[in-house]
Amino acid sequence: MNNAVGEAQTIVLLGGNSEIGVAVVKAALQPFTRTVVLACRHVAKGQQVAATLQREGLTVDVVEFDGADTASHQRVIDSIAERHGDLDLVVVAFGALGDAEVTRVDIAAAVELAHVNFTGAVSSIVATCNRLRSQGHGALVVLSSVAGERVRAANPVYGATKAGLDGFCQGYGDWLVGQGVRMLVVRPGFVRTAMTQGMKAAPFATTPEKVAEVTVKALRGTRRTVWAPPILQVVFSVLRHVPGPVWRRLPLG
Repeated sequence: MNNAVGEAQTIVLLGGNSEIGVAVVKAALQPFTRTVVLACRHVAKGQQVAATLQREGLTVDVVEFDGADTASHQRVIDSIAERHGDLDLVVVAFGALGDAEVTRVDIAAAVELAHVNFTGAVSSIVATCNRLRSQGHGALVVLSSVAGERVRAANPVYGATKAGLDGFCQGYGDWLVGQGVRMLVVRPGFVRTAMTQGMKAAPFATTPEKVAEVTVKALRGTRRTVWAPPILQVVFSVLRHVPGPVWRRLPLG
């Protein structure tokens, strides 16, 4: 449970190897944080990440979690709570970018990406919020993307999954009001990570650490949706209304 000054004592990262997710966890760590749980598909890699978080008085646990295995999500969340107590902050950061050249034409690849990024995310969010609602408290951070604001031909399946996820979170977040659960949706732009290495950076490209800074600052306030960097909110307030022929020619990376 959060301590007397509202600091999260137990933090869970679904997608324990996500560079952005790990940056958010590091930024959210407070002196009174006692437990961090990295839930990830590749446990060995998660152990390496755990080593970078170790400090005196902090327990870092690594558990197996597969975003595509929706049947296991409630069990994994409940087992974490049974082992470590109430969950104060949960960050949903798993997902894949996909190869647009493949997912635009390969049905199986498109379905697989959509299943992980959308269906898996929805499943894990509902499972998490079932636990948080039963506790009567807790915060949930969901990493969305500006790619979902207006889906581009450059990677339509990925963009569509983020559009769907973002829309679900807006509506589900409305439903959570008054139930003790806080949902924060974070819309990063192009983030320089291993996943985007070799890709042409879009304007206003940022880093995992900058996304984390925006996220943790928002958690201290009352906003339910934030952009990283914040300038993208202004940019997309214009871009979402640009005519299609112009939109398709814009050099957005």
